[in-house]
Amino acid sequence: MSKGELTHDRAVGCALRQASRDGLDGLSIGALASELGLSKSGVFRHFGSKDALQLQVLQAAVERFAEIVIRPAIAKERGLPRLKALVERWLTWANDPEMPGGCLIVAASIELDDRPGPQRDFLVAAQREWLKTLARAVRLSIEQGHLRADTSPEQIAFELEALLLGYHHSRRLMNDATADARVRRAVQRVIESVKVVDISPRRTARARRA
Repeated sequence: MSKGELTHDRAVGCALRQASRDGLDGLSIGALASELGLSKSGVFRHFGSKDALQLQVLQAAVERFAEIVIRPAIAKERGLPRLKALVERWLTWANDPEMPGGCLIVAASIELDDRPGPQRDFLVAAQREWLKTLARAVRLSIEQGHLRADTSPEQIAFELEALLLGYHHSRRLMNDATADARVRRAVQRVIESVKVVDISPRRTARARRA
């Protein structure tokens, strides 16, 4: 990797931390240059515009999300272990020390929700892919016999995502110390609502004796 590429990657990483703290609109070429020990013109040459900088920061955030959440989770066994790992890894991601302001994707979703442009388009595509990943994990859980056949993968993905977004709100904005425990209980309830009931002979016999 060339010196220019190393500088570019360092600038994107620095901008990612800055955007997590200050938002995409809070990104500043001047502040970035100061933190990197470069001139403003030197930083500007790497990106060309603030819009381009914002887009590259979002791309870096999504790649880091894949590294922290997706790849470790899909290495787990198919079915509920993988689905639960996706949720747990998301909670790890939301508390990543490299992002002092919390999940940049959540913050950017609020900033960009009604602002057309390439940044919003990229973020929407990434979020749709995340929901598909959750739904795919639910579908595999059905195929593995862990969840009922009448379960809607898209509905469960929607409910889990809603819980994770609620967790981020409670944990980051409300500073709720109980948020971690609460979201895990809520996720468990969603899963239990569609989980296949164990009707093995041993369990049935125990139930009759009770």
